[in-house]
Amino acid sequence: MKVVVQVVEKIVSEAHIHIPDGLTEDAIRQHIVGFYNSGEITRDLNIFQVDFESISATIVQQPQEAV
Repeated sequence: MKVVVQVVEKIVSEAHIHIPDGLTEDAIRQHIVGFYNSGEITRDLNIFQVDFESISATIVQQPQEAV
């Protein structure tokens, strides 16, 4: 029997980054988004928390072999 199991989790990642002083709130957002979009923040992200959302299983019918 073959069963396909699907687990859905919400993963919260956290990174500690340095932002230049004196930026407005909008400039801080822009800086963080630019940092994320460039891929630079990816290496700093660490899994902080994982919340279990759901689990499901589906039995996959396999054809009977002829004897």
